[in-house]
Amino acid sequence: MNGKTSTLSNSLIWFGAGISIAEILTGTLFAPLGLFKGLAAIIIGHIIGCALLFFAGLIGGRTGKSSMETVKMSFGKKGSLLFSSLNVLQLIGWTAIMIVNGAAAAHSLSNIGGEWIWSVVIGALIILWISVGIKNLDRLNTFAMTALFVLTVILSRVIFKGGVTAYYAPDTITFGAAVELSVAMPLSWLPLISDYTRNAKKPFSATLASSITYFFASVWMYVIGMGASIFTGEGDIAVIMLKAGLGAIGLVIVIFSTVTTTFLDAYSAGISSNSISEKLREKPAAIFVTVLGVVLAIFTPINKIEGFLYLIGSVFAPMIAIQIADFFVLKKDFADRAFNATNLIIWFIGFLIYRMFMNIDTIAGYTLPAMLIVVIICIITDKIKSIAKN
Repeated sequence: MNGKTSTLSNSLIWFGAGISIAEILTGTLFAPLGLFKGLAAIIIGHIIGCALLFFAGLIGGRTGKSSMETVKMSFGKKGSLLFSSLNVLQLIGWTAIMIVNGAAAAHSLSNIGGEWIWSVVIGALIILWISVGIKNLDRLNTFAMTALFVLTVILSRVIFKGGVTAYYAPDTITFGAAVELSVAMPLSWLPLISDYTRNAKKPFSATLASSITYFFASVWMYVIGMGASIFTGEGDIAVIMLKAGLGAIGLVIVIFSTVTTTFLDAYSAGISSNSISEKLREKPAAIFVTVLGVVLAIFTPINKIEGFLYLIGSVFAPMIAIQIADFFVLKKDFADRAFNATNLIIWFIGFLIYRMFMNIDTIAGYTLPAMLIVVIICIITDKIKSIAKN
């Protein structure tokens, strides 16, 4: 059990992942639906997304493998390199997006220096989290999460205490699209969760606790964003905090929430880099990704997240669907192969199906129906191959 992480430790990690400026910003997009329809879309989407998060994390928990190592079980050693490379790229993108959004909010709240200074400060704190290491973060995370919890309660009270006069934006989002935006954030964590559940003392309990904790934290952030937009007409969380007189408190929320969320992106980028080549050590690679994220945040206009979330979904949703089918239904393991051409073809079909569903407005969004179709294709293909062999 030495070196293993507790269920509480995993829960704290995913509480930190859920308390995020990006999630609050995404929540502001739900305002056109109104409070009750918006809340329904947020909850439905998170139930779908967090159920998938649980199954993805359980694979890593039960096998003791990182997220990209588990991908080898469905796509082969070399076949998995495609997803490892794409995962590193999306994590670099996430790191930069989180830093730039956090820096912009911190600058607005403090009015000290330029945004680049706050990008450097946030990057330095992320590197501190990485240096401490996932197995030694308990005390640091307990302090950070306690502070974030108290401060976020204060933020919630300020936003909702006078919510009688509501501002409603014009209808710019359908219910199905809102559900999908709600699915999209937990979906973005699917290629990462096994990096943390692989070290759990109790894989099932830790994965379940992680998924449930993330569900409530993320829903909370979405609701804060939606409520702020409905009751103030503002979509900029820093402006909302300033109007509410939460200058110093808001600054602490922004910095800590950005660090505890972005740390997971950078740390997992290091783990995925190691799965591409064992010469790339996890911590140095994670630190390099953080530095690269800071550079991108300072020198590039990388601050839009909706399109990025959808791109992640179209790549990784069919990948996870195939893994779930192989591990839980078909009980298959192709890690000893170089490539699994069949699953790579199914993944590409799933990618096209996902992009096709993006043009269809369903009440459940398009991640769930697209993934169900991919799972069914996997099962049917396996049956056909079994019949052909006989």
